[in-house]
Amino acid sequence: MTVTATDPTPVSEAPKSSGTRLVDRVLRMRELAILAVFLVMIVITQLGNSEFLSEQGIKDLLLNATILVIVATGQSLVVMTRNVDLSVGSTLGISAFATGTYLQGGGNPLVAVLLAVLTGVGFGLLNGLLVSLGQVPALVVTLGTLYIIRGIDSIWVGSRQITAADLPGGFVGFGSGGVSAVPWLALIALAVLVATAYYLEHFGGGRELYALGSDPEAARLAGIPVRKRILAVYTFCGALAGLAGALYLARFGNVDSGTGNGYELTVVSAVVVGGVVFTGGSGSVYGAALGALLLTSVNSVLPALGVSSVWVLAINGVLLILAIAVDRIVALRVARTLEKLKKRSARRG
Repeated sequence: MTVTATDPTPVSEAPKSSGTRLVDRVLRMRELAILAVFLVMIVITQLGNSEFLSEQGIKDLLLNATILVIVATGQSLVVMTRNVDLSVGSTLGISAFATGTYLQGGGNPLVAVLLAVLTGVGFGLLNGLLVSLGQVPALVVTLGTLYIIRGIDSIWVGSRQITAADLPGGFVGFGSGGVSAVPWLALIALAVLVATAYYLEHFGGGRELYALGSDPEAARLAGIPVRKRILAVYTFCGALAGLAGALYLARFGNVDSGTGNGYELTVVSAVVVGGVVFTGGSGSVYGAALGALLLTSVNSVLPALGVSSVWVLAINGVLLILAIAVDRIVALRVARTLEKLKKRSARRG
């Protein structure tokens, strides 16, 4: 979506241009392509291993994707505004340990989850203030806070480790429980995903994120509170990273000073593979979720086919490079199409 200073129509009510509709169609095709690749991969794996899609197999597949889907949802909003948050892995790790420490003392699980979310909000707010008000590049800010949070976590945790034996049985049971093959954690991730997508599509503040990412200066001239929106998306991203930390502890029942280390790269890969373009202004949280599902499924598919798991990182790298290449090709084709439309309109005029 492109907003100009001379357009009197409010951003939230502006009709879509032909260029925007073209981009939307391309993005929908991109998401359908990811879904198709995922389904083909699952079918091939099932043919090679008949136990892959058993009830427990489906449950494990969904559980493996849950944490990444939640963090990728928050990250996708940040990337839509032409920014990035590299501190999500560190935030997840320290939030998980904060949750475990509180529960060790006999705390209430719901309060523990709230504590994790508030921890994430605090670090997200710090990132947002530095990027939006301090006008410091997001890459520099979040790379710095990545190491700051990781340092605090290492000093606090030290050599300690929280295990399932230190946690309430109900908390750990919730992390692995569910309705038949559908885990409770997957339902939480789905609720977060749908609520975020609904906000982006039906609320002015959500649509303004796309305008901001498309052209920050035009968005500012159109009256969009750019700094406020950037602060909000970083805070939201931090909150989801904190929530993911609590759910990580419930899922695995184990946390130490290395928890979440390097996770930010997996999150960024999922977002980019899912079609959220790093230049901002396009993509969807559903695409980011599909990217997360695809990347985590590779971890399950390879062992089921008897392939060494050392290939996982290589395959993830190939998927990331392909996604970036596709984005570049699509951007060039869209630009050419828009240029043709402009020339055609000029001749008619």
